[in-house]
Amino acid sequence: MKTKMMFAAALCAAAFSVHVAGQPAPKEGDWIVKDFRFHTGETLPELRLHYTTVGEPTGDPVVLLHGTTGSGTGLLGPAFGGELFGPGQPLDASRYYVILPDSIGTGKSSKPSDGLRAKFPRYNYDDMVTAQYRLVTEHLGVKHLRMVLGNSMGGMQAWIWAVKYPDFLDVAVPMASLPVEMSGRNWMMRRLIIDSIRNDPEWMEGNYTKQPRSLQFASVYFAVGTNGGNQGLYKVTPTREKADAYLDQRLKGPFRGDANDHLYQWDSSRDYNPSAGLERIRATLLAINSADDERNPPELGVLDREIKRVRNGRVLLIPGSPDTFGHGTTGRAKFWKNEVGTLLKEAPKVQ
Repeated sequence: MKTKMMFAAALCAAAFSVHVAGQPAPKEGDWIVKDFRFHTGETLPELRLHYTTVGEPTGDPVVLLHGTTGSGTGLLGPAFGGELFGPGQPLDASRYYVILPDSIGTGKSSKPSDGLRAKFPRYNYDDMVTAQYRLVTEHLGVKHLRMVLGNSMGGMQAWIWAVKYPDFLDVAVPMASLPVEMSGRNWMMRRLIIDSIRNDPEWMEGNYTKQPRSLQFASVYFAVGTNGGNQGLYKVTPTREKADAYLDQRLKGPFRGDANDHLYQWDSSRDYNPSAGLERIRATLLAINSADDERNPPELGVLDREIKRVRNGRVLLIPGSPDTFGHGTTGRAKFWKNEVGTLLKEAPKVQ
């Protein structure tokens, strides 16, 4: 049961805040952007951007980007920040200024559940990255980044950063992502979450008084279908009885999340496609994926094809095993921290 609980935790996308012993205490803040304009032309009089930092502003600045339904503080836990921010680790907080934004619609940043519900602007990944850039430059006063690293949704946003701001960062590390149009099973599974919520009578066009039951079921369905890895999932559910117990635990357990927030977050990937700008990337780029990633399967050959268009790009493919977690593998820094540490030491600055 202990192994099963650990595996479930590895798949969970909910944010959590952890201060790992031996590391500097994280600091949290908010910045209010006046009259933020979205790509749709919609505006918000006040857009709240929440962020967390580790280390001092005098350190080399790096931005770390979280996945869908997550938050910046979700990257502070033992499996991620605990492997990176401590003394002698790749992002030693005595040397680096680590910036962890909550993307638009997530964490403590402005989101539909704040009050606008389904009237909240229909943001996309480009809006999220624009807001992150403005937070880093206008509010935190950063002139140049040593690195942008992101996982899953954050990985896709890291591709956008590298294309959109080619002179602003030295290193880009997009993980658990592809630099092409959202498509295939990845998009179809997202559509199923979105449609499951919208077609639920309890959603009430976004004006529900209690969370629609479809949210938890669709989220569990999506997570099991696109996370965990074939070998990893079989390792903890080798019998029907254990598989049922695993599902029951997730379907009946507490579920934190808001239907409108989740719907918007999954929908925000709908027009993701940085492919046209890959030749513009100047940063040294390391794309990290796992061989058992259900959403970005390497057998498609997409990443191997597209990385050739990035002048200083290469791929790190983590082999699948009973100890990896499919799409969730890159959420554990032990699988890639040494390569990133070496990259930070060797990558030249973009002038």
